[in-house]
Amino acid sequence: MKPVCLVIGAGAGIGGTVGAKFAREGYHAVLCRRSDEDGLNKLVEGIRSEGGEATGFLMNALDESSIEDRVAHVEKEIGPIEVVIYNLGAQIGDRTLADTSYKAFEMGWRLATFGLFRLAKTVTPYMEERGGGKILVTSATASVRGNAGQHSHAAAMGGRRLLCQTLNAQFASKGIHVAHIIVDGAVDAPDTLGKMLGPELFQKLRDTRGAQDGLLQPEKMAETYYHIAQQHRSVWTHELDLRSYSDTAWWNHD
Repeated sequence: MKPVCLVIGAGAGIGGTVGAKFAREGYHAVLCRRSDEDGLNKLVEGIRSEGGEATGFLMNALDESSIEDRVAHVEKEIGPIEVVIYNLGAQIGDRTLADTSYKAFEMGWRLATFGLFRLAKTVTPYMEERGGGKILVTSATASVRGNAGQHSHAAAMGGRRLLCQTLNAQFASKGIHVAHIIVDGAVDAPDTLGKMLGPELFQKLRDTRGAQDGLLQPEKMAETYYHIAQQHRSVWTHELDLRSYSDTAWWNHD
C-alpha cells in the first residue's frame, strides 16, 4: 500500500500539478476539487497514463463534514495520508468594504481558515499515531499584506498563516511538518487566473509574461512542494515565498 498525498483544491494549476509530482515519486495522489468532473478525470487519467496511482473526488469543502468524511475514507480505503496539500483559494475579487457582504467575508474565512482547521483537526490524530506527516499549505501575498479591496481575502489568509504557526507550535515536536507557502505572484493556472481573465486575455498573458518566465509555472512550484515534504527534520522550512524573478516582492511594494 502506497503512502497517500491528499490534495484539497486540485485544479489544473498548482493542486493537480503537485499531486502529479507526488504520484511520480511513488505516492497515491488523491485529488479533491469542488466542481468540473471532466477536469478532475483528466488529471487522474494523466497520472495513471504515466504509471502512477491516483483517485479523484468531487468535494465541496464548505459542506458540513465533507473534509472529515474524505480523510476518514482515504485512511480506511486507500492508504495512510503521509502528505496533505491544502490548496483552496479564498479570493472573492477586489471589493470596497461597502461592497463586501457578510456572506462573502465569511466565505473567505471558511475556505481559507476554517477549512484548514477542520482538516488539521481530522488528519493530525492519524499522523500523530504514526509518528509523522506533512501538511503543506498554499497561501497568498494577502497573508502578509492587506491591500484596499482585499478585506475578506487578507483577513482569511492572515488567519491561515497564523493557524499554520499554531499548528507548527503544537505538532512539530510530534513529527508533523507544517509549511506555509506564500505564492507572491501570478500563476500560470487555467482554473484560477485563466477563469478570472477569460481565455483570450489569459492566452495573451501566457504569450507575453509567461514566455519570459514572468508567471509562476506549476511544474516548477511542484518541485518545491516535493522538496519541502522530503526535508530532514533538522532543517524543516516553515514558511517560504515563491515568485517570478521579474516580480517585485511583496515587502517592496508601495
